[in-house]
Amino acid sequence: MFNLFKPNPTKKLRKELAQLQEKSMQAQRKGDIRTSSELASEADTLWQKIQEMEQQS
Repeated sequence: MFNLFKPNPTKKLRKELAQLQEKSMQAQRKGDIRTSSELASEADTLWQKIQEMEQQS
């Protein structure tokens, strides 16, 4: 019941993940594959961190 007012710690990380994925997609569309793959790698690392946090909860 008291978790109702507790902020979700992964909400901010999920927003950041969505932004990284969007930037990666835009870079790929522009033909910048190197930047796209770097951003996708960062997004993958962030996704793993989110998964770990959710498993601990």
